[in-house]
Amino acid sequence: MGKVIEIKSGEIQQSGIVVLKDINLEIRAEEFVYLIGRTGSGKSSLLKALYGELALSNGSGTIAGFYLNKLRKKDIPNLRRKLGVVFQDFQLLTDRTVLKNLLFVMGASGWKDKNLMASRAKEVLQLVGLEQKINAMPHALSGGEQQRISIARALLNKPALILADEPTGNLDPETSEEIMRLLIAVAKEEKAAILMATHDMTMVEKYPGRILRVEDATVKEVSGKNEFNPFEEFKI
Repeated sequence: MGKVIEIKSGEIQQSGIVVLKDINLEIRAEEFVYLIGRTGSGKSSLLKALYGELALSNGSGTIAGFYLNKLRKKDIPNLRRKLGVVFQDFQLLTDRTVLKNLLFVMGASGWKDKNLMASRAKEVLQLVGLEQKINAMPHALSGGEQQRISIARALLNKPALILADEPTGNLDPETSEEIMRLLIAVAKEEKAAILMATHDMTMVEKYPGRILRVEDATVKEVSGKNEFNPFEEFKI
């Protein structure tokens, strides 16, 4: 399977300060990978570099066919069309229905045909089991339902990669499990890789995947899941 992310000797700076250095990582198509690390360790900075909000200041990197170290401002919308991003706080537009939230994102990412847009919106809502909520306003949905909608939104452009930043962080344990199962199932259905930043070690134990840990200002692969006890080796 091809690589959806490859970074060699990467460095990320924020406000002139090096946040992460010596980053060497690769993620292949359809892989499920956790990104763990203490608060402030640089997990979000890495995700921001991957979706073009922060620059790769040194080294080389590719994501979904784009060169991160040569990324121009005008390339960023095209890059983001190849990615799906799921945030902890959902980031739904509160002044419009579920359908209009999805149509807004599609319009912003270059869709033109209204019939195709409506059809794809219904399709992703079916994938997350919420087609009956198509005309609901976000405030009328539970936290779990809002996160399902944000997963549906992430799937609109059939992404090669889903970047999930603490997607279960604002949810209770039972809802978190539902969201994890859904995320894994829809990524498999859509043949997308997942890179998921999380503090939730229960999920890491229950739904095994590759594990990358951000520490000492770099990203390290954690040894095989059979040898890794998240509760002993990783304390927040």
